[in-house]
Amino acid sequence: MKILDVPQSGSLAGQTSSRNRYGQYRRSRAVPVNPNSSFQAAVRTRLQDNSIAWRLLTDLQRSGWTSLGSSMTRTDSLGQTYTLTGFQAYCSVNNNNLAAGDAVTADAPGLAIPAAVTLGVITLTNASFTVAFVETPLGAGERLFVYASPQRSAGRNFEGDLRLIAVSSAAGTSPQDIFTAYETRMGTPVSDNRVFVAIARYAGGFLSVSDRGSQVCA
Repeated sequence: MKILDVPQSGSLAGQTSSRNRYGQYRRSRAVPVNPNSSFQAAVRTRLQDNSIAWRLLTDLQRSGWTSLGSSMTRTDSLGQTYTLTGFQAYCSVNNNNLAAGDAVTADAPGLAIPAAVTLGVITLTNASFTVAFVETPLGAGERLFVYASPQRSAGRNFEGDLRLIAVSSAAGTSPQDIFTAYETRMGTPVSDNRVFVAIARYAGGFLSVSDRGSQVCA
């Protein structure tokens, strides 16, 4: 239900408030899904490990992360920008490091957001799924993070559920073949279903702005 009200986000009693391209809206609250998948368990374990590691840092190290976090901006569901806490900055950088296969760092690095990559042709069939990008090969130590959505109706033109599906090797080249990784996570692509894709460049714990697109399975 579309409404005119002060900006709100979150749930209260049986109602959830949020916003989309048309403005503020309210809907009945949906019960969160808890599939207890191996992917979900891995994320929970990583968050637990981050919490333990954060407590073991020195005050000076935590101060460094707090300083870094104050320079890292994000946008919430209401379109408002905010900066990260020290712990959030620590998790952001080291979660990216772990996903890339790099070592966790206890000392906050200098903020260095990589240049964006440009999404090229997406090839999607029942037996193949490749994602091309323009800047190839990537620089030494750089990797391509590829995100994809569950399969959707071909008529859909917006997607908010993009999950990390594959990470390229260092100095990755175009195109990236993500069929096996996608099939393992989301199932075999079905003809006439649409899949949304986003790519970002990784370097030193940071990710570039993503470039997005979609393709209907042939």
